[in-house]
Amino acid sequence: MKEGIVSKVKEIVDGSFEVTDISDVPDIDDSRLTFGNKGLRFEATTLYIDMRGSTSVLNNHNRTTVAKIHKAYFHTIVTVAKSLGGEVRSFNGDGMLVFFQGTSKYTLSNAVESAMKMKWLLSSSDSEVKKKMEKFSTVDFGIGIDDGKIVCAKVGIAGANNRDLVWIGNAVNKSVKVGDKLHGNIGISSYVYSNLEDRVKYAAEKDIWGNNVNMWQSAYFEYNGKQELYYYTTYHWKVY
Repeated sequence: MKEGIVSKVKEIVDGSFEVTDISDVPDIDDSRLTFGNKGLRFEATTLYIDMRGSTSVLNNHNRTTVAKIHKAYFHTIVTVAKSLGGEVRSFNGDGMLVFFQGTSKYTLSNAVESAMKMKWLLSSSDSEVKKKMEKFSTVDFGIGIDDGKIVCAKVGIAGANNRDLVWIGNAVNKSVKVGDKLHGNIGISSYVYSNLEDRVKYAAEKDIWGNNVNMWQSAYFEYNGKQELYYYTTYHWKVY
């Protein structure tokens, strides 16, 4: 076993890595992905959502109740994401990645609309989902969004339960960093903010002078040892 591992690691580390550009979001069964030094690169707006306080939820409820909370939570966010063209990937404990593939402002804004609808369903006092989940516990969460190129690679060994995909790129890392700063709100990178369509940038109401109301406020987060600008909102998008 040791010789086999060492041989494979040498092959991976010393070999060249082939990256192919694609226009879709790969999944675990994609035949273009192998355990060799190959990866697929695509551009997408990345949405990361993470449930807060899961340890407290676990210790305050029995296991079946915790399972119900997670099932309701993930059903809600997956359904919303898919309705707006999101490709759901990487369920990881209490967090999830969604990719909205493409380079247009429309696709990017769909990702933000998706986040706003998730926020309403999970946190609005008018949401039946929130009311029902509060039978057990109030769900706290943070959502982070960034856009950029992502490399996907297959890792592990052959076998249904021995493999997974890794998602590599600043868009993934930044969305996680921004989301981790928030409780019940949505944060977006400065790039995403600069490319928003008006439907997800301005509120429906006007101010007292008749001007559009910007739904976003600026703040900073630390990334790679530097302070970077991001924007956050307390607004949501009602789901009918």
